[in-house]
Parts: sequence; structure tokens; C-alpha cells
Amino acid sequence: MSTSDDKPTGSFFDAIRDRRRIVSVQATRGIPPGLHLAAAYAWRFLVIAAAVGVGIWLVIQLKLLVIPLLIAILLTALVWPAFTGMLRLRFPRWLAIAIAVLGTAAIVTGLLWLAIWQITQQWSSVQSRTIEAIQQFRQYLIDGPLHLTADQIDDLLAQAWTFIQQQAELLWSGALAIGTTVGHVATGALLTVFILLTLLADGAGIWRWTTRLFPRAARPAVDGAGRAGWLTVANYARTQLLVATIDAVGIGLGAFLLGVPLAIPIAVLVFLGSFIPIVGAVVTGALAVFLALVYNGPLIALWMLVVVLGVQQLEGHVLQPLLMGSAVKVHPLAVVLVVAGGALIAGIPGALFAVPLAAFVNVVAVYLGDRAWETGAKPEAPDLIWSTVPRPRRIGK
Repeated sequence: MSTSDDKPTGSFFDAIRDRRRIVSVQATRGIPPGLHLAAAYAWRFLVIAAAVGVGIWLVIQLKLLVIPLLIAILLTALVWPAFTGMLRLRFPRWLAIAIAVLGTAAIVTGLLWLAIWQITQQWSSVQSRTIEAIQQFRQYLIDGPLHLTADQIDDLLAQAWTFIQQQAELLWSGALAIGTTVGHVATGALLTVFILLTLLADGAGIWRWTTRLFPRAARPAVDGAGRAGWLTVANYARTQLLVATIDAVGIGLGAFLLGVPLAIPIAVLVFLGSFIPIVGAVVTGALAVFLALVYNGPLIALWMLVVVLGVQQLEGHVLQPLLMGSAVKVHPLAVVLVVAGGALIAGIPGALFAVPLAAFVNVVAVYLGDRAWETGAKPEAPDLIWSTVPRPRRIGK
């Protein structure tokens, strides 16, 4: 016998849940699939953006620690080939560390001393020649086809100077600027040296300790992703060191032979600027051409432009593949956007560290997305912002 009293009635709350489920299904059916998918991506994107924002805020608050740490990591990547080479030659670790650190310090100090020495020797003549060139240009604007008045020129110069000051202030006092006081600079320098020494002395031990902070199941993925990212940063530093050296020697020698003043400071500036891919080379090359135009005239400036373009083409298409056995692939759009964003957020430090940091994050993301720690596969070049692609070698006949 079956009556209505024998049917399970359920509770009042079960009825409410069933009703809500029916309403939810009906409401979902009324939403277009595209909008439903966009909403699903939107809230995930908001969560990621919030996490990135919190990370940037923490970095800004800890800027006196973050900037020396990043500088030390980049310096470690720069000296890593020489350091590991000395270890393979049976050098004691302490001796290899001392040679690497003191050698780097001696090179940097020597370059800065040469630049400052030549600036002090030629500054008065460059200053007078610059004032003379500005006066000639001013007179041309008055007598030339534009027929500007002196007041109009003064207003334009005032606006240009104000714009330059604003942009310079934005770069120098970015959100991650190390500091403006001597104490901040000294503290950052000492902290950078200390971190550099510890990374060279026991970098592997520090990394093993870092991986133990993660759950046991995630440690293989973290270890593999970190090593892949470090390899990318080391390759980036080695490549940019080669690029900077070639650009600095070529452009500095060209400026010297053409009689452009301040050839050594130009070479040093080109060397430092080349660590910001594409953007740094363009800016420093344009500065060399501008200095030649002001001091030597249009003809020498044209030849200086030829030298800058020739050195960059020679370095990118001939010397890099010949010396490294690989063609460096840097996506221009990604580099420009990353450098611009880094400069906007963090000034000069942001522009310097934007590309290696983006390359590291990109490699880690691709590595984790492909679950490469399980398969042993390396991240593929088409998925990377920055990579070194092996150049096929010809087998001798």
C-alpha cells in the first residue's frame, strides 16, 4: 500500500535549497555563454590583480631590502660564469669569491674614474660650445622660416625645461628608489655586497632552505621552476654583458675617432644603458648623436648616427651568434612595454630590473603550466618573452 503519507517529505530547509537550485539553474540558462565565461575569468583576474597589487605594495614598503637583493642577484648572475669557471679549475671557493667580487669592483671603479676624469678635463669646453650652439639655434628660429619671437622661444624653452625636470624627477624618485640620503646609499651598498657574498658562498644551501618553506608535495615544482628561472636570468645577464661591452667599445671608439667630446663617458653610459634591452641602446645612442650635433655639427652627427646603427647591427646579427653560438631572441613589444611599466612604477630601478624579472616570471609560469618537473621538458621558446635560441651550426665539409 502506498499513500501520500508514506512519501518522504524532507525538511523545510531542503525545500528551500531545492528551490534555490532550480532558480539558479534557470538564471544560468538565461545568461549568454560568452557573458558567463567572461564573468568566470573576470573574478579570477580581479583576485590575481589584487594579489599583484599587494605584492607591489610590500615591495615598496621593503624597498631598502628589495633593491639591494635584486642588484645582488643580478651581479651574481653576471659573475657566475667566471666564478664557476674558477671552481672547475680547482680554485678554493673563498679565493674564487674574492677574485670575482674584487675584480668586479675594480672594473666598475676604473670605468667611473675614467669617466669622471674626462668630464673634468673637457667640461668647460663642452659647456661653452653647448651655449654657443644653443644661441645659434635660437637665432635660426628667429631669422629662419618660422620667424619666432624671442618671447615665444623663451616660453617654449621654459616648457621644455619643466617637462624634462618632471620626467627626471619621475625617474629618479620612483616608487622603488633606493633613497636620497648618503646613509641610504651606503646601507644599500653594504647590503648588496653582503648578499652577493652569501649567494656566492652558499647559494645552493639558501635555495634548498627556501624550497623547504613550501609543502612537501609542491617542492619538486618549486625547485624546478626556480632553477629554470635562474638559468634564464644567468643567460640574460651573460648576453647583456656581451651586448653592453660590444656597444660601449664600438660607440666609444667611434666617438673618439670622430672627435666627439666625452668619448669615455659616452662609452660608460652606453655600457650601463645596454642592460635595459632595446630602450637603453636607443636612448644612449641618441645622446651620443645629440652631443656630436651640438659640438661637431650636422656632418659629424650623421656619421655618429651611422656608427651607432652599424655597431648595433654588427653586435646583433654577427658578433652575438659568432661568440655565443646562439641568437638572442627578445620580443620588442614585450620589452618596450615591460621597461615602460617598470620605469613608471619604480623609476630607474624598475626599468633596469623589469626585463629579467618579467623573463623569470614568464619562465616559471610556463614551467608550472607545462608541469615540466614531471616530464623533464624545458619551456619552449615561442612561449617565452626572453630566450636564447641555439643557432644551427654548419658541419664542416
